[in-house]
Amino acid sequence: MPAPEAAQPFAPERDQRPAVAPDFSTRNPDWWRQAVVYQVYPRSFADADGDGLGDLRGVTERLPHLAALGVDALWLSPFYPSELADGGYDVIDPRDVDPRLGSLDDFDALAAEAHRLGLKVVVDIVPNHTSHLHVWFQEALAAGPGSPARDRYVFRDGRGAHGELPPTDWQSVFGGSAWQRVPDGQWYLHLFAREQPDLNWDHDEVREDVRTTLRFWSERGVDGFRVDVAHALVKDLREPLRDLGALGLDGEDALTAVPPGTHPFYDRDEVHEIYRDWRRVLDAYSPPRTAVAEAWVPGARRALYARPDELNQAFNFEYLQAAWDAEAIREVITSSLAEARAVGASATWVLSNHDVVRHASRLMLPPGTDENAWLLADGHAPHVDEEAGLRRARAATLLMLALPGSSYVYQGEELGLPEVADLPVEVLQDPLWEQSGRVRKGRDGSRVPLPWTTTGPSYGFGAGGAWLPQPESFARYAVQAQDGVDGSTLELYRTALRLRRKLLDGEDLTWAQGTPPGVLAFARTDGWRCVANLSDVPVPCPPGEVLLSSAPPDGDGRLGPDTTVWLA
Repeated sequence: MPAPEAAQPFAPERDQRPAVAPDFSTRNPDWWRQAVVYQVYPRSFADADGDGLGDLRGVTERLPHLAALGVDALWLSPFYPSELADGGYDVIDPRDVDPRLGSLDDFDALAAEAHRLGLKVVVDIVPNHTSHLHVWFQEALAAGPGSPARDRYVFRDGRGAHGELPPTDWQSVFGGSAWQRVPDGQWYLHLFAREQPDLNWDHDEVREDVRTTLRFWSERGVDGFRVDVAHALVKDLREPLRDLGALGLDGEDALTAVPPGTHPFYDRDEVHEIYRDWRRVLDAYSPPRTAVAEAWVPGARRALYARPDELNQAFNFEYLQAAWDAEAIREVITSSLAEARAVGASATWVLSNHDVVRHASRLMLPPGTDENAWLLADGHAPHVDEEAGLRRARAATLLMLALPGSSYVYQGEELGLPEVADLPVEVLQDPLWEQSGRVRKGRDGSRVPLPWTTTGPSYGFGAGGAWLPQPESFARYAVQAQDGVDGSTLELYRTALRLRRKLLDGEDLTWAQGTPPGVLAFARTDGWRCVANLSDVPVPCPPGEVLLSSAPPDGDGRLGPDTTVWLA
């Protein structure tokens, strides 16, 4: 690190405009631009009725935890009626609550209490598909080939002499063909589980039904929506349907191998007209409802979903997927800020969610590690040191929270929870396990219910056991074990979020120059700085008042490996 007399790169010329305190109140239509949003996976958050499955009353009872943490909003993963073929993303009725999780009255009580505590409420919307138990799909099966009911979905005759082959070579994200045959011989499309038939977004009734869903929840006080697989709604259904193999393509990787917007079923240009239509619906409310797209597409294309006349924001998965490497992360941050700026959006940052290995474990895996092979391996080689993983996770968090834009936090990361990699196969719930022929273990390890207390049959999750088994190590990660404990990960998050609100000062940063290898350093608009040592050697800490550090300095006052510090 440069000596103090050469430290100007860490203190670039300050913008003389006065900093404006961020407004996260209901009256501010742009509250989302720099918000911290906490993802709640309801089935794994808190169980109020003791049946082993988390529920809405459990979420409501634990809302003070989120308020004390200092987040601005909670995002509820699906809580709709579902047979749980895909963790709730197989929705039977998008305008109701699964009876095992509560009722609409329970949802209203949750939203009212969240708003009383100053928290916004974001809900998942699942527009690409329904459950096979949805009334529309049951009508389609009963109505038969060529019926108007089938036109709401994507049904086709099969190929081969007797229609015994799928209509195309399209593959499900969960493994195997994306087509399922029904008793009358036709096939329906399911890009995910076979229990999740894809809707036909060329159908006016489909479009109007989703508008109705947006209005239904908006009128119940919802502040925004997270849009599941936002890039997959529109398919090229012109006959003959195109095989990916004939185009020289292979699944989602094909997005970079075809002209933008022309893939048969991902990220087609026509999808943006749908979101412009949604924006007119969402803007009819005061303040307008916001939305964030889950769109697994390259950065410049992803930013299109976040245009002001579309969904406001889109998740930044390049950041989540970046290796623990200073130059790689710097490139992702720089490009992400530029892409968001180009469309008038704010950047988004996320380290974990319900679909990926928790970052306290993932960031410790050597570059190029096959995460599925790691989950399946006996002894989970390569071994992940939990203490080292927690240190790196804490550093990653402080780096993320210092960035301009919105941060999305997944439940339990404020406790430093690692991935539960050793779940026995007999308890797995994720359809990935069965549909892949038992070669992909799936996402259950990131969905294990939270520990609230250090004792009890489910560590305070509920009065009895939990729907997925918790390891004994969860006792030391529990909220009770960390609450009020100096240096704990929970207190680090609380302090960081409190400071972040005071320090927010715009949507840009200035990179410091001349930093040692493996070190990232930048200043925000009014000069407060973030320095992250991603290397494996200690470095001198630059001059300035230390506001917060992910780990204490070493005996010589240096910034240790895998440590981030905020400086005034």
